[in-house]
Amino acid sequence: MSHVFHRNLKATYPTAVRGEGPYLFDSTGKRYIDGSGGAAVSCLGHSHPAVIAAIQAQVAKLPYVSNSFFTTQPMEELADALIADAPKGLSRVYYVNDGSEATEAALKMARQYFLEIGQPSRYRIVTRRQSYHGNTLGALAAGGNFARRKPYDPMLADTVRHIAPCYAYRDKRDDESEDAYGLRVANELEHMIVEMGPDTVAAFIAEPVVGATAGALPAVPGYFKRIREICDKYGVLLILDEVMCGMGRTGTLYACEQDGIVPDMLTMAKGLGAGYQPIGAVLVGEKVCRAFERGSGSFQHGHTYMGHTTACAAALAVQKVIREEKLLGNVKRLGALLEEALIERFGNHRHAGDIRGRGLFRCVEFVKDRATKEPFDPKHKLNARINDEMLSRGLVLYPMGGTLDGVRGDHVILAPPYNVKDELIGEIVDIFGASVDAAISRLPA
Repeated sequence: MSHVFHRNLKATYPTAVRGEGPYLFDSTGKRYIDGSGGAAVSCLGHSHPAVIAAIQAQVAKLPYVSNSFFTTQPMEELADALIADAPKGLSRVYYVNDGSEATEAALKMARQYFLEIGQPSRYRIVTRRQSYHGNTLGALAAGGNFARRKPYDPMLADTVRHIAPCYAYRDKRDDESEDAYGLRVANELEHMIVEMGPDTVAAFIAEPVVGATAGALPAVPGYFKRIREICDKYGVLLILDEVMCGMGRTGTLYACEQDGIVPDMLTMAKGLGAGYQPIGAVLVGEKVCRAFERGSGSFQHGHTYMGHTTACAAALAVQKVIREEKLLGNVKRLGALLEEALIERFGNHRHAGDIRGRGLFRCVEFVKDRATKEPFDPKHKLNARINDEMLSRGLVLYPMGGTLDGVRGDHVILAPPYNVKDELIGEIVDIFGASVDAAISRLPA
């Protein structure tokens, strides 16, 4: 009997023992293609020698020191590297340990920002349905994954309001252009701010490309530019959550580059350290930094391991590999190959409703009926069935349910490493396709 409190106490998990590039191996010797890097984390695959060497060298010198008393070279150099390539206007890096912590820090920073500038009535947050910003109570409250929120609803702060996601496949009307649809759903933010009271709203938080909850869902062109305009009009801070979609995953280092906007704060985690060490961060805009510098100078927040020396050294090595191996270009090229392979395999599939995403962040949403877009009955748990079929064939992807509303809908995310070989793209899609067909064929009549 395992003494680990696993995520599912009724499940039996294979024991992973090593990783090599895009492959994982369990204790029986079985090999798996890691086609999603866990939850879009392992962007360099496993056991990259340059990152391992950086971690070993740092542990030998100084594994950890409290940043309440010291700064360190890895912490400073990583911040320099991140800001050097960040959208203009982002100027400081606040370190945390993962994506949920990044959201917590950004929300608290938004609140304290308004205290620093003398607007204490601003404390409310606007977010979108079918979003996800983390699993801690504050981050969960700021998200729109209602299935994950439901058990904890009585514990969640009642200061958050939700507007529609930008989900063209489901919500764009037939008589509506993409531009008109994007403006219509973006304008829901303005309506909500006015309804809540502009002097009470602190921030709007959104993922440039929605991650696991809605499945690699990008906004239509123009949507985020309108969102930025509305935030500026009412003095609301814009927080972009790039925990899953950032750090090169969509083809640019920062996902918001493709939307042509700059947020007031930007959260990151998964691709920052590529799974080699736990690390996350909030990139903070100059306006917010200036308010703290001119005010109290101190952010009332913190965690023991934030700015962890070895984690920063690992993340710095990861970011150097991405640059030195020109992997952003690789993501664009391989992303096009992956999109082409998915369209070839699923473009005419009777149960593939939508194929979407950017770069090496792709998704197929499955439906019972393509014409009506009716989802499969959630009691069948199609996404879990697909997962079982994939694992039996030696493939790890990222299936999820509740795509539409937290209950209904099934999708699978593909997020292979940035340095994966071309031929593996086809192998991943082939195994994925066979797994989907097998899972659907075994559904109850």
